[in-house]
Amino acid sequence: MKTEKLRIPTYGGQALIEGVLMRGSKYLAAAFRKPDGEIVVETEELGKIYQSPLKKIPFLRGLIILWDALGLGTKYLTKSANYQTEDEKEKIEGPALYLTLFVSLAVAVVLFFLTPALIGKALEQWMGFSHIIQNLLEGLIRLSFVILYIWGIGKMADVARVFSYHGAEHKTINAFESNSTLGPGTVKNFSLQHPRCGTAFILYVVLISIIIFTFIGQTSWLVLIASRLLLIPVIAMIAYEYIRFTADHLDNPIVAAMAKPGLWLQKLTTNEPDEKILEVSIAAFNAMYKLETNATETI
Repeated sequence: MKTEKLRIPTYGGQALIEGVLMRGSKYLAAAFRKPDGEIVVETEELGKIYQSPLKKIPFLRGLIILWDALGLGTKYLTKSANYQTEDEKEKIEGPALYLTLFVSLAVAVVLFFLTPALIGKALEQWMGFSHIIQNLLEGLIRLSFVILYIWGIGKMADVARVFSYHGAEHKTINAFESNSTLGPGTVKNFSLQHPRCGTAFILYVVLISIIIFTFIGQTSWLVLIASRLLLIPVIAMIAYEYIRFTADHLDNPIVAAMAKPGLWLQKLTTNEPDEKILEVSIAAFNAMYKLETNATETI
């Protein structure tokens, strides 16, 4: 007897180094391709926060889940890197893992939030722009930084391969949502883009920040910096709800058009995967799906 599929929006994923993480509503599974070719799968029950009433509160749920997902993503990204090295001294574990997460967040905030704000403020004072023009320039600079950064790292061979795993993750979920059999030969025919992608989230964070920061008005340098830091969680919550809404209403042509920019940006973060990469993505999804449904067979 075939197991009934879960509600689709519970699924999400993340590309790793020679691996893929798939997350359901209660469990996650990560599959890694080791240097010797073996596929290793690790599973984990998600924290209670994913089943708590807080998950149902609009906006607040986004901040909680995004923070937890960031921690899980960093944890398994590190695991995937550790699988690729046989030197125990090169492996990242314990405090080093949390330090990596903190440094990564700090660099991202400085590069993509504070630097564009400071450049925009300097241009405002130099050229005599209004705060509205200054904010639009800041947003344009921020968006340019994001696009150039993604495009630039995508030229690196190792990152390009991670983007192939990202494409495999999307193809696997798209195949599942289309009620297709999950085999490499079938999954490879599906789209590289998916409306619930983190790349789309980044784009909407940038666009929403333009709107929110415009309402702040003229500010001093200190207030400018403080507002950019303190409002990051607010912007993230709104962006999460925006993606959730558009992904759940793609049958509406207006909403589908609203989701297009996020799909376009994903063309920079996804590459066509080969069948060996697809095998890893499918292994991760099947492991997660079996735990979620108590299924005895893969799909």
